[in-house]
Amino acid sequence: MPTHSILGGKVNLYRRSDGGDHWFCSTYFQGKNRRKCTKTDSLSHAEEVAEDWFLELRGKSRAGLLDGPTGPTFNRAADVFEAEYEVSTNGERSPRWVEEHKAHLRNHLKPFFGKKGVAEISADTAQEYRIHRAKTSRTGKPPARNTLHNEIITLRLVMAAAVRKGWINGVPDFSPPYKKQMKVIRRPWFTPDEYKSLYKATGEYARTIKRERFRHEAEALHDYVLIMANTGLRPDEAKNLEHRDVKMVKDDATGELILLIEVRGKRGEGYCKSRPEAVKYYQRLLNRPKWKPQGKKPRTKKERAAALLREAVPAELPQPTDKVFPGNHIKLFNKILQKTNLKFDRDGKAHTFYSLRHYYICQRLMEGANIYALAKNCRTSVEMIQKHYAIHIANTLDAAAINTKRPRRRNAATLPAVT
Repeated sequence: MPTHSILGGKVNLYRRSDGGDHWFCSTYFQGKNRRKCTKTDSLSHAEEVAEDWFLELRGKSRAGLLDGPTGPTFNRAADVFEAEYEVSTNGERSPRWVEEHKAHLRNHLKPFFGKKGVAEISADTAQEYRIHRAKTSRTGKPPARNTLHNEIITLRLVMAAAVRKGWINGVPDFSPPYKKQMKVIRRPWFTPDEYKSLYKATGEYARTIKRERFRHEAEALHDYVLIMANTGLRPDEAKNLEHRDVKMVKDDATGELILLIEVRGKRGEGYCKSRPEAVKYYQRLLNRPKWKPQGKKPRTKKERAAALLREAVPAELPQPTDKVFPGNHIKLFNKILQKTNLKFDRDGKAHTFYSLRHYYICQRLMEGANIYALAKNCRTSVEMIQKHYAIHIANTLDAAAINTKRPRRRNAATLPAVT
């Protein structure tokens, strides 16, 4: 196939191998291969047509009238982000969260933004994306606010990767243009009466269950509820907790025996000091033997002898490297919540294990705990406590400061009458 270059190699002229007489011109301009037929078999005339065509492309580009992406595309930036993110955040973000970013890109962001240049994506383009998602939902209703929020977070991270590569100068403002102030809502927590009903129900269930296997799980759930409500741990922090992370110490300020817990979870590593009541519940866990599967009921003389030998072996107590809460009690917990009509709060929000943490924070506020010390002990911020907990607790309002009265002036001097 004969070829010829002009304008310093920026434009190539060629004839197709199918035997046509006309010359074609091509160039790679602004991230896209572009071609055009010169409609002539004269090389000199084809050079003039190709030169005019290339200059026309440059003029349209400067005027913003050129179709196609200007610079690297969103697809390219998304590929860079995917390659960097998982490696850069290894151990700092859960694999599930990393996979969610990939799913956002694969299912929604790439099909919409993919061929656009990153320089073309703006706040207006993000708003067009929100409208597109609302109109093309498979369920017939717009996606949830939190779903769209997470997708915009992924979009913002991809644009941040483009900034690092020098493809754009900054990340546009992708906040919703008509965003209203969100109503501050109460976290689903157990009121003191609800919590009392819950731990009584778990304790009663543990006492009345007959089968050894299920009784062991019920007792573990009962202690889990009591310890979580007296420490304020997050469920993921409790799941990672080992016995070597928990120490029984005497508090210098109060002189009471408490648990000093080394926490590993959502906010990294930290410490937590429990309520004194948590000590006896933890001691009960320490003295409870590990669960050993019983196997099938012995039928022969040999099997019965082997069972007697197994029973003669002393029960093994938890070791320092064992998990404090090794099981998953979600099904049993939900079963008890349903039985006691505690599954939902008055606003229709479902109670979960997190509700025990919310109960702990609200209970401490009701008893007058210092909000800064409480935030530090719960590994959260004062702002979060004020926004989601303190605003709903009447004890945080100082009636003396609210109902103050200005003192009345007595024996005020009377002004002389004007004559």
